[in-house]
Amino acid sequence: MSTAVITKSAPAPRKPAGKRKLSLAQWMLVIAAGLALFSLVRLITDAHGITSTGQVSAALRLAVPIGMAGLGGLWAERAGVINIGLEGMLILGTWFGAWAGVQWGPWTGVIFGIVGGMIGGLIHAIATVSFGVNHIVSGVAVNILAVGATRYLSSFTFAEMEGGTVKQSPPIEDIQSITVPGLSEWMKTLNDKHWFFVSDLAGFVGGAVTNLSLLVVIALALIPLSWWVLWRTSFGLRLRSCGENPTAAESLGVNVYKYKYLAVIISGGFAGFGGFFLAEVSNIYQEGQTGGRGYIGLAAMIFGNWMPGGLAMGAGLFGYADSLNLRGGGANVHALLLFLAILLALAVAWELYRRKYLTALVAGVTGLGLFAYYLAVDEVPSQFVSAAPYVATLLVLALSAQRLRPPKSIGRSYRKGEGK
Repeated sequence: MSTAVITKSAPAPRKPAGKRKLSLAQWMLVIAAGLALFSLVRLITDAHGITSTGQVSAALRLAVPIGMAGLGGLWAERAGVINIGLEGMLILGTWFGAWAGVQWGPWTGVIFGIVGGMIGGLIHAIATVSFGVNHIVSGVAVNILAVGATRYLSSFTFAEMEGGTVKQSPPIEDIQSITVPGLSEWMKTLNDKHWFFVSDLAGFVGGAVTNLSLLVVIALALIPLSWWVLWRTSFGLRLRSCGENPTAAESLGVNVYKYKYLAVIISGGFAGFGGFFLAEVSNIYQEGQTGGRGYIGLAAMIFGNWMPGGLAMGAGLFGYADSLNLRGGGANVHALLLFLAILLALAVAWELYRRKYLTALVAGVTGLGLFAYYLAVDEVPSQFVSAAPYVATLLVLALSAQRLRPPKSIGRSYRKGEGK
């Protein structure tokens, strides 16, 4: 008599639960909700300038150098090389671009600005990839070298030109700007009516189609192009593998040194493009005009979690904060205090729901402090408005620190054959 043994198959192991990514539709709903809250604050405070066409247009222009520096950082760090030298590469881009732009026109300046940034990237790549220098030390050295080199070069170039000095160049010719006829005027009309949500949406759309430099159009196109190259091509896969596990990449035949060099040089080219944009939009090169935007671009990249879409959002946020200073934004910043206080109140409710009581307490105390300050003053002092981009940088980094996922081998000195 045979007995049948019935075995119960073991259940398949569950995958560890991770954070579910939002779909495009969900992201659109989040953005719409944020714009609705923005509109509500505008109506309460009567600060119609926070979503005006001019404010949005200025924010877009100021976001370009930050975004290009951040995009450069993304390319380098996806290949495993920390690029603190973005500020120096921006500086080199401003100088080389202005030097060529003054003599041969602005489009030549674009090319030379990119080349100037690439020179900085090449120096950083030689130091970190070939010689194994600490990435932070090398980046700081590039920043210091750029400041000294541009001052030295200016002493026998711009200083000898009519209208130039050792600290600034002669004027640079403008690059053509475009305005979408019809749509621009319609958006401006809707924005001036100050309707809830509709006027705010019209302000953002109008700012994107009014007096738009061709360089802004190119910069906007580079963000999705970078995403496609890095995440949809074999070249991008190999480059990102160098930042995740260079030893494994080498075992599969990837020339890790080559890809790291390419990534850092391309990184410098993006920063150089952003640097020349700064000089061109000001119509002049001035010593110190980058104003730390390379570091802010690095913060935007970290806020975006090393992804182009998040980077673009971070650059837009910092560009908007920067534009408040240029457009006399004391009243606008005062209105934004209320916006931040409401956001923190929503954050308190969310953290309490997640039972993270300490985080909820910190957010609640900060929100109450902002609301109290909003009630106590009618307009924020100009000194605080000037500091708004840097305060925004610190806040964003503090709030995004818990959800970051950098490339696994970032900052690591790699030597060929080390895994054998």
